[in-house]
Amino acid sequence: MILRQILRLSSLFHSAVSVHLRRNIGLSAIVFNKAKELDPVQKLFVDKIREYNTKSKQAGGPVDAGPEFQKDMNESLARLQRAYGEGDLTKFPEFKFEEPKFEETPK
Repeated sequence: MILRQILRLSSLFHSAVSVHLRRNIGLSAIVFNKAKELDPVQKLFVDKIREYNTKSKQAGGPVDAGPEFQKDMNESLARLQRAYGEGDLTKFPEFKFEEPKFEETPK
């Protein structure tokens, strides 16, 4: 009886571990693939993403965005502030949950 349960648990453990290892090996093959081993189109795509990342860090925002973009963004923020109230709409809101106050009622 105990032997049966141990064998059943070991088979479940074996299948779970094998699925987990297969997934991790598949993902790690993609992650550890070096840029020189990529095909030319993939390499160009990865290079452009890295280039955009460095440009956006230097610019401190969107890259190659003209004055129209900034004007549209300011108008959208002003419209949203009129609709939903004041505050900084570029940041995620902070929620404060207070404990409810319970009153005891006499029986």
